[in-house]
Amino acid sequence: MDITGASAIVTGGASGIGAATARQLADKGARVVVADLQADKGEALAHEIGGVFVTVDVTNTEQIIDAVNTAADLGPLRALVNSAGIGWAQRTIGKDGEFESAHNLDAYRKVLAINLIGTFDCIRIAATAMSRNELTDTGERGAIVNMTSVAAFDGQIGQAAYSSSKGGVVGMTLPVARDLSAVGIRVNTVAPGLIDTPIYGEGEASEAFKAKLGESVLFPHRLGKPDELASMVVELLTNSYMNAEVVRVDGGIRMPPK
Repeated sequence: MDITGASAIVTGGASGIGAATARQLADKGARVVVADLQADKGEALAHEIGGVFVTVDVTNTEQIIDAVNTAADLGPLRALVNSAGIGWAQRTIGKDGEFESAHNLDAYRKVLAINLIGTFDCIRIAATAMSRNELTDTGERGAIVNMTSVAAFDGQIGQAAYSSSKGGVVGMTLPVARDLSAVGIRVNTVAPGLIDTPIYGEGEASEAFKAKLGESVLFPHRLGKPDELASMVVELLTNSYMNAEVVRVDGGIRMPPK
């Protein structure tokens, strides 16, 4: 699918994998809407790539609709990348045997609200707009790529909330792809492994920590680069025969219990 002159939305697009994806989509000729809560970074990136920044909290349907309408003003919305998400680490129960020490249920709900429900909300709103597009030469109206995690398959100790949310994204991929096939929209999901993003910080100690983490990767023995993830996202958006797949981009890692 050719995205030249089309619009694309990248949620969580102001940094990390989302920013790398936004840049590569712009290089392919798309008009990119950077949808994020980080206004300074998002506006700077949008200026750099000739796109538009829109403040989007993916738990807010009205803000999602605003992003979709903004994209439609730039060109037919052909691509959505769901990269917004948060992490959370807490064991299911505490060490003292008290009910109050069990996993924070509000935190569990928040992780699912952003990572799972937010992803689905973006899909249903963007796909509705895509369904009104004219067909491309390849018979498509659009394509969607969701971001999950290897934690969906190899959840570690303390990742009950995070793995639940990411597992839900994996689980929705096939049925949503089946739903949207009727209108010519493809849906795929990428499952990143350990990726070198700002979450790990900067400096000598950070570099040493990342190098240690990289030793657990099958090959190559390092963290992945955001551009390596972004290239897979772009492939899934533009390859017209890729549909209903979950693709691990993780250097072959299989996460241990902790």
